Amino acid sequence: MADLAAEGVHDPDRMPFSVPWTDLPPRERARSVVQHHWLRLGNWTPDNWALNLAVFEHGQIVGQQTIAARNYATLCEVNTGSWIGLRHQGRGIGTEMRAAVLHLAFVGLEAAEATSGAFADNPSSFRVSSKLGYEPDGIEHLTVRGQVTVMRRLRLSRARWEEHQQASVAINGLSACLPLLGLTDKTNELPDGLQSPNPQQPHPTPQPHHPGTSATRCHTGSARAPRCSVLRDGGWNRCCRTGRRSGPGSPSGWRTAAGAATSDGP
Repeated sequence: MADLAAEGVHDPDRMPFSVPWTDLPPRERARSVVQHHWLRLGNWTPDNWALNLAVFEHGQIVGQQTIAARNYATLCEVNTGSWIGLRHQGRGIGTEMRAAVLHLAFVGLEAAEATSGAFADNPSSFRVSSKLGYEPDGIEHLTVRGQVTVMRRLRLSRARWEEHQQASVAINGLSACLPLLGLTDKTNELPDGLQSPNPQQPHPTPQPHHPGTSATRCHTGSARAPRCSVLRDGGWNRCCRTGRRSGPGSPSGWRTAAGAATSDGP
């Protein structure tokens, strides 16, 4: 993850993040990713948490997806942020990784809403958000690189997510993590392998999980080449997993997701 960040995340003429960490020289930028990861884990409380997840494609790390919340037990609202290595952009990875983490939020954590945001000069992030059903939620003025910048906030309700979600995703081992997120352990209520809602399948169907595997495989029937994604944090691997598969065929294309992001982009 640190090496990927050192290679570059965006064109240096742009700054898609409210905290311009990518302006650091490559070596310092790499170190900041590691420091941010451990800072988030060290400051973790059930009332204020941020789970930084790495994203892999075919065994190669390509970016990071974050899901965070404050007072989640009361608000039932999460915020997401992400970044993808510059050479891996433009292939639809951003849409898939956000769709997977939104499933974790709305199905696994029973969220009411999810928020995000991006600067006006970040069209790729807005395209992802539009596909997934987000709606405008006002603007915020921030100072970035010494200049006033407009952040466009976005909000996704549960109803809008249900209208737009198409991914087939499975969650395994989440129950044991719920107290760390400010929620009650629902071991007897949320079976491993809970799938995304399907109008033709009113009741969730548990999927088989085998100890030692990195994820449950979920098929969508897409005609695209086999590609899979798993959101995973190194320290949470046995505790919380989500998996998505967007094509038939063999498991050669697993993507996994543990690493520092602010807004969703680039």
